[in-house]
Amino acid sequence: QLQLVESGGGLVQPGGSLRLSCAASGFRLLGYTIGWLRQAPGKEREGVSCISGIGGTIKNADSVKGRFTLSRDNAKNTVYLQMNSLKPEDTGVYLCAATFNSWCPSVFDEYEYWGQGIQVTVSS
Repeated sequence: QLQLVESGGGLVQPGGSLRLSCAASGFRLLGYTIGWLRQAPGKEREGVSCISGIGGTIKNADSVKGRFTLSRDNAKNTVYLQMNSLKPEDTGVYLCAATFNSWCPSVFDEYEYWGQGIQVTVSS
């Protein structure tokens, strides 16, 4: 069974850090384009960061540039999202998603596999 499982979420104070993990099972992430997206209450789903399957080009949303870093460990079949200088507006459910397309999709429906999501809450 093909699965993506997120971990590492939780409650953190403003200015703090979290590292999210997205572990794949049933398939190898190598060659897949992997995205991190988030869903905040009352807001549309937002693409946060993405790494392309070919070339490893990383794209970050303007709202997280300089604060979030995406990386992948092919040996562990895992993608990470290091989140620093967290703000209350970063609160939401974070999901990882994968597609065998070579580029980061502009339409989220192009992702073929989805994790279940994990809650990140930034609050004092």
